[in-house]
Amino acid sequence: MTEDVDVPTKVRILDTAERMLQVRGYNGFSYGDVAEELGITRAALHYHFKGKAELGQALIERYATRFSAALDDLDDTAPDATAKLRGYADLYLDVLRRDLMCLCGMLAAEYKTLPEPLQASVSAFFETNTGWLRGVLEQGSAEGSLRLLGSPDDVAAMVLGGLEGAMLITRLDGDVKRFSAAADRLLNGLVPA
Repeated sequence: MTEDVDVPTKVRILDTAERMLQVRGYNGFSYGDVAEELGITRAALHYHFKGKAELGQALIERYATRFSAALDDLDDTAPDATAKLRGYADLYLDVLRRDLMCLCGMLAAEYKTLPEPLQASVSAFFETNTGWLRGVLEQGSAEGSLRLLGSPDDVAAMVLGGLEGAMLITRLDGDVKRFSAAADRLLNGLVPA
């Protein structure tokens, strides 16, 4: 592969490693895989990231920052809690449409084998998402647009787990309609009859 001089090597490394992680998982790719795809040496990778754990940390931080910005955008643009939840599900749908998985969801599946700093970062990603969902659910309950069948924390965990799980099951055959149907059923169950 020829180097794209307009994109810095560090960004190309992150982009390639992110895609590999979202397809194969953290334990499913190596520095050699990234170097080979980019046509660079492993030494070039080590110049930018001391080791795979540092690369993994950078990937989580970048992904979490983008995801957090998407949540902020939903807070700014969605008219109500129901629209925020639909927009949240669409974030997952957008990833699936690119034939990828949630980066932190992939890492959560490998949690026990990850270096401790990565474990902490993955946990923080899901804590942030659960907190955002809890706030949206509390907003919807106060507005009367959502009914909670449990505490906001429990329902937030159910929504997050339901979407991550639906994403994982969709991976079996790539039928994105399966995810959409599961997400619709999950979210429709929160709307008062």
